[in-house]
Amino acid sequence: MLTFQYIEDDASLAKLVEQYRQASVLVLDTEFVRTRTYYAQLGLIQVYDGQSLALIDPVAISDLSGFWALLERDDMVTVLHSCSEDLEVLARYGQCQPKVLFDSQIAAALCGLGHGLGYAKLVEHCLEVSLDKGESRTDWLKRPLSDAQLHYAANDVEYLYQLYPQLVDKLNATDRLAWVYEEGERMTQGRLDAPDGETAYLKVKNSFQLSPKQLAYLKVLAKWRLDKALEKDLALGFVIKDHALIALAKKQPKTSGDIFRMTELTEQEKRVHAKAIVAILATADLDNLPKAIDVIALKPGYKSAFKTIKTALQAVAEAQDVPMELIGSKRHIHEFLQWIWDDKAGEKPLLLSGWRSELVETILMSLEL
Repeated sequence: MLTFQYIEDDASLAKLVEQYRQASVLVLDTEFVRTRTYYAQLGLIQVYDGQSLALIDPVAISDLSGFWALLERDDMVTVLHSCSEDLEVLARYGQCQPKVLFDSQIAAALCGLGHGLGYAKLVEHCLEVSLDKGESRTDWLKRPLSDAQLHYAANDVEYLYQLYPQLVDKLNATDRLAWVYEEGERMTQGRLDAPDGETAYLKVKNSFQLSPKQLAYLKVLAKWRLDKALEKDLALGFVIKDHALIALAKKQPKTSGDIFRMTELTEQEKRVHAKAIVAILATADLDNLPKAIDVIALKPGYKSAFKTIKTALQAVAEAQDVPMELIGSKRHIHEFLQWIWDDKAGEKPLLLSGWRSELVETILMSLEL
């Protein structure tokens, strides 16, 4: 079994960072806890450069800036698996994103190994090693961590380092390595941006049902909720739930008594937030109403157009041995269709960008929609 270092002091971290500065490839994973918080709480960082495997304790070490700076080098590849949540953690705690990112889950998909392949299944398929996932529900903030937990965490980078060259060889054989790096660059874009309170209302479930006037009320409510969530580090739903915001935007209660008579809010939501909600609703800008939310799925001809696009993409996916889900999700099909129906105004959709464009642009642009 591979040995590892447990890094829990500044001197050990500085020595490790100095060594990793020589690396051309750094395999990375994070362990975190997310229950009621807005941000995931970082519990452990696993790193391997092929020589030294380290488990870095961010609970014990407060200043990790030297380590975070490593990831921003443009002469080093950072390897992660299914990294969306890891990138969120890096943005929160390191205010950084990997400069050169290789996501092994995307790489596996582009190698024809399947879409959304989990780490354990990928290791089993490529390395014929069966991983023990018994510690997957660990509380990574609790100390001390057991030997079983530490070895479980170490496995997440030990085998990923072995997978990386296999995947690179397969990608080079089909000239698709650049596609993985392109996806990595796309996934890191915007991660360091602060949450936008002005557009938070657009992410409230069923907001499309509201009129422009109701959206004006929802806009101030959603911004207030986001600000409160960030201030308290609470998940949005633990401040007040989406359906309650929708009900408030529709009913526009004028007093705390009105709110207490509403059935859509919990008693705790009423007790804690009633006065604040009344004050927030009074700030809605009714002279500059938001636009009604355009729901493409409700437009005439949508079903037929969607099916036409999806059928074309499926044919390309099968011919190229690339998962349909990776080429274009339902959201990406909507984005393309909206662009077409808007007379190609604005930025080109994802389906017409980068490697996807190479595969599907000629076909998509010839469709009758």
